[in-house]
Amino acid sequence: MASLRSPMADVVIVRECRHGQVRVLYGDIVGVEGDVMVIPANSRLAGREGLDERMQQSAGDGLREACADIAKERRKLNLQPCGVGEAVTTPAFDLPAANLVHVVGPDCRRPTQDNFRRELLRNSYEALFQKTENLDPRSTLVLPPLGMDVYAYPHREGARMTMEIILAWMDGEHDPGVEMVLIVTHEDNFLNNMKTVYRESEDQFPGVDRTRDYRKGKFQ
Repeated sequence: MASLRSPMADVVIVRECRHGQVRVLYGDIVGVEGDVMVIPANSRLAGREGLDERMQQSAGDGLREACADIAKERRKLNLQPCGVGEAVTTPAFDLPAANLVHVVGPDCRRPTQDNFRRELLRNSYEALFQKTENLDPRSTLVLPPLGMDVYAYPHREGARMTMEIILAWMDGEHDPGVEMVLIVTHEDNFLNNMKTVYRESEDQFPGVDRTRDYRKGKFQ
């Protein structure tokens, strides 16, 4: 279970859904504990830029070796190590989780992906959800907003889609077995867009807002 008042992150938004809570945190994801942690990977699983690189460095050499092994086996089948809209799992090594899910979101610096970014982003989250539901334990899922780091997904649109997709998953008829989703960002611009989107559309999203109750100390 996560440290819900982590010294590495501040809680900004809390929303209660049918199967658990979704929280938006501002801070450093590598210090937020959970059962499953998500790495915003590239298609080579190489960890060479942005948050992907920093998380791989924090995880240690064991993760790089594990990713290299996956890449080697996939290339034997003439497949990318992890294509756009796909996900793979590894142990977490030195990161504060039991397992990692590496997810490749759309790279909006590339016109061919930017043109289909909404569909590709949904595919990425669906791949994440499928992998997560096959992991145990999975009570707490810790993730950055996919595509919003170096892949340059437009933040306003991305903030809305992030909330719509994750809240729908946690509030749907199917129970994913996850009790807490922690969306963690250190990007000021994304967070500001997320606050604006949430303020404008809070009554339209699945679930019930619990941010005020959290700030009043009614629960941890």
